[in-house]
Amino acid sequence: MAKGSAAFEGELCKGCGLCVNACPQHALEMDQTVINRKGYHPAHFIAGREHECIGCAMCAVMCPDQGIEVEKFDRVTPSDAEAKG
Repeated sequence: MAKGSAAFEGELCKGCGLCVNACPQHALEMDQTVINRKGYHPAHFIAGREHECIGCAMCAVMCPDQGIEVEKFDRVTPSDAEAKG
């Protein structure tokens, strides 16, 4: 189960790859099948690896164009689940 999620604004991306290098899960790559309006290949999750996101936000911190938004999911502990149940 993913611990977080990242949303990429591909049109803001200048293809620097800093987010790809910063990802501790190695779940990101530059999308070689897409060229944005700036003429760059934007970053995205490697197909099938979206669930590996841990919500650390290292990609967003490294992005000089503020083109990545990260959401960290709340963990549900067994005691939390029992309290809701």
